[in-house]
Amino acid sequence: MPSAMDRVQIAEQRPRGDLWVFGYGSLMWSPGFRCVEKSVALLRGYHRALCILSTRYRGTQRRPGLVMGLCRGGSCWGMAFRIPAARVRRVLAALWQREMQRRVYEARLVPVRIAHGVRVRALAFVADQRHPQFARELDVHSRARLVAQGIGQRGRCTDYIRNTLEHMYALGVTDPHLERVLETAEAIRSSASARRAR
Repeated sequence: MPSAMDRVQIAEQRPRGDLWVFGYGSLMWSPGFRCVEKSVALLRGYHRALCILSTRYRGTQRRPGLVMGLCRGGSCWGMAFRIPAARVRRVLAALWQREMQRRVYEARLVPVRIAHGVRVRALAFVADQRHPQFARELDVHSRARLVAQGIGQRGRCTDYIRNTLEHMYALGVTDPHLERVLETAEAIRSSASARRAR
């Protein structure tokens, strides 16, 4: 299993030249950096999971939302972005500011397969299961309640889930569990709005 790295280690140990970054949640549709190439990508050995309590971007400390992390086992389709060598350190600084402030993820260089079966090592953010914001053993309704209530600096958690699903569909990937969570969360929100309107 690739080991967790800090920003300096990623910069030093990445393959020479350009850096690939693997996105599986909001990085798929809002990477926040310019790339010179992007490709549908498959990561084996990890799966996308709704498992990180969000207390900043999609929720607050009092009313956390729930966002994606990579967990061991299975596989995950996403998008890989190629960052030119000259821009790598600047992009890493931006990614650390965005993804690593609360240390809920571990940065790893992982093998992914991109277009035409080409294999590259890419930076990916893997859920740290020891972190207090890692959400263990939640059923669909418990996840949906967190998604329904989550509103943070980047907006509603329901919008985050919907955008992720739409970009997964564009890759030809479905996730019935995530669809059920979103559907249940929207029902919870509708019910709460109806009660307030009475």
